[in-house]
Amino acid sequence: MRPETHALIVIDVQNDFCPGGALAVTDGDAIIPRVNALMDEFTVRVLTQDWHPADHSSFAANHPGAQPFSVTEMPYGAQVLWPVHCVQGTEGAAFHKGLRTDPADLVIRKGFRAAIDSYSAFFENDHRTPTGLEGYLKTRGVSDLTLVGLATDFCVAYSAIDAAALGFKVTVLEGACRAIDLNGSLAQARDKMRAAGVRLDG
Repeated sequence: MRPETHALIVIDVQNDFCPGGALAVTDGDAIIPRVNALMDEFTVRVLTQDWHPADHSSFAANHPGAQPFSVTEMPYGAQVLWPVHCVQGTEGAAFHKGLRTDPADLVIRKGFRAAIDSYSAFFENDHRTPTGLEGYLKTRGVSDLTLVGLATDFCVAYSAIDAAALGFKVTVLEGACRAIDLNGSLAQARDKMRAAGVRLDG
């Protein structure tokens, strides 16, 4: 068992990010056995859940003529336009049935504000609007975070970089993550995580 100051953060292991889902990550469900086993090593366990309204501004379908995976400018910066995914209350937004959810101390939903996307577990994509996760972890006395989940190059990386900036010691277990790798995004994300002081492990 890890020390009580260590927390496991499981990022977005949801149906829409697993094979057959609307925004499937290749082999996304292959990480589930390892993630489930890790649950027993930590006393603090947090799950994040992408949770979008149907009119979310990051959906290409809500921008006439826009193609999925194109990029547009939002007031907070560049935004990839995604296929419709993880709509609130849908089966796609549900956690994968193979994931152990009962051990979680907290489920934190993100991306529920229609006008702004939220990759990170800690901040919306404006990098200013907090989700409240930092406060929860710090009041629990957590100093070290281990991140796993989907996808390495987006929600995992954004969460890891923000966590490091907030003063947490952060490890990403790449073997318990899978990536989208959109136009070289995985290599870029790995470089940015290392530069932020995030430890990348197997």
